[in-house]
Amino acid sequence: MNGKEWIESGKTAVGIEFGSTRIKAVLVGQDGSPLAAGGHTWENRYENGIWTYRLDDIWGGLQDAFAELQKDVEKQFGAPLKTVGAIGFSAMMHGYMAFDKDGELLVPFRTWRNTITEEAADILTEKFSFNVPQRWSIAHLYQAMLNKEEHLSNLSFFTTLAGYIHWKLTGEKVLGIGDASGMFPIDSATRDYDEKMVSCFDGLVEADGYSWRLKDVLPKVLVAGENAGVLTEEGAKLLDPSGTLEAGIPVCPPEGDAGTGMTATNSIAVRTGNVSAGTSVFAMIVLEKPLSKVHKEIDLVTTPVGDAVAMVHCNNCTSEINAWANMFVQFSEAAGMKMDRDQVFKVMFEHSIKGSADCGGMISYNYFSGEPVTGFLEGRPLLVRTANADFSFDNFMKLQLYSAVGALKYGLDILLQEENVPIDKMYGHGGYFKIKEAGQRVMAAAMHAPVSVMETAGEGGAWGIAVLALYAAYKADGQTLEDYLNGQIFKDSKGTTIEPKQDEMDGFDAYMKRYVKAFEVEHAAIKNMAEDE
Repeated sequence: MNGKEWIESGKTAVGIEFGSTRIKAVLVGQDGSPLAAGGHTWENRYENGIWTYRLDDIWGGLQDAFAELQKDVEKQFGAPLKTVGAIGFSAMMHGYMAFDKDGELLVPFRTWRNTITEEAADILTEKFSFNVPQRWSIAHLYQAMLNKEEHLSNLSFFTTLAGYIHWKLTGEKVLGIGDASGMFPIDSATRDYDEKMVSCFDGLVEADGYSWRLKDVLPKVLVAGENAGVLTEEGAKLLDPSGTLEAGIPVCPPEGDAGTGMTATNSIAVRTGNVSAGTSVFAMIVLEKPLSKVHKEIDLVTTPVGDAVAMVHCNNCTSEINAWANMFVQFSEAAGMKMDRDQVFKVMFEHSIKGSADCGGMISYNYFSGEPVTGFLEGRPLLVRTANADFSFDNFMKLQLYSAVGALKYGLDILLQEENVPIDKMYGHGGYFKIKEAGQRVMAAAMHAPVSVMETAGEGGAWGIAVLALYAAYKADGQTLEDYLNGQIFKDSKGTTIEPKQDEMDGFDAYMKRYVKAFEVEHAAIKNMAEDE
């Protein structure tokens, strides 16, 4: 079937993912091939000490992204987008969206980017004997308990951004297991929340005198392919106010960006891994055995089918690169050249390849916000160089790419060197890899391992959740997600693999020695440069 036939017959799927700076909607055919796309640019807000997005931002952005998708379908195929075979929603993991019994938001959405739950995360990590990072939903809930926040007496339900959107469009309070594993620890044997840890937490709830219990306020856990409800009449109007989209479309379990990244790179099998690099960056490796001990720098989450995954998650990645790109766009306009952002990014990334392997002796911290992996509760973007450093444009751009994954490298060395976690395949995806070769070379040098980028990797998480929607709608009886991906989606996939070069590995290692040694410089910047000055 061609694209128009797929669209008219409804044998398609829509995937919509909420990234940190971009909401992307994609339409795919039954074989996973991208047919059309739409998007919406948005930004988080820093209000009253909290990184947040307002509800109007969420729904206005969703509607705009979907409307852009509809326009692209109409333009390319001359057919309205009335129905599809399935829809899926994904978003940034973690954070805290708390609601009362009437479905009203109790406090502003607290995103993953906040580093305000250190006390709660430390206590829960000790009580669970399981690393609970600050950005996890349960850390936010317990910190609210420690703070004795008034809204908890009215708490009826809390969830992630993807879970919230799915709930409002389907009426179902559910969550895909990958996203759920960023709310509360998962037992991979039962494919549900860890019962011992649930019991432990309920003891804390009871001691504080609340009437609710944890399972009462958490979303139900679903694995990929399970029934997660359908788009209701109200949900269809909320997604598409024009009224073109029909209700009744099956919706797959909502997932987090980690799970969609694994799907988009076909890295859900044991001993495979992927790196998702955008506004934030995380690397995930599917484990063949448990880690030897608890590491506060390592998250334990799951694949969309519930297998254990070790993840290094860093709050900061490409924001500093984006900031410099904006400045270079302004420079080009001032100089009368009028380069757009895509042209600027191409120049920036391509020139990074020419830079010295050690960035000419310079150091940069891309910390727009706190970076718990390296021990920073706040951040200040910072560039440091000695007077005799080789301050060239090529070296400056390589420095930005190194800095973007410096904290990730710091955490990954724990898995690769201390735990000796084996990796057969590593895949990269996200904006960091969009320009050919540049980001891929840096990542291979950082990981001391080959890094592959597939042709589909540029589609990112929106494409990944569309594929999960296809799986829910069209999988054969008993067909596993791994078999579906290998047999239907990636059987003819193409990509490029870059092997790490010794001089580049040595150069990155030399950069990391300076990076770690100069942490005190970043601490001094935080101490002496207040956000409101």
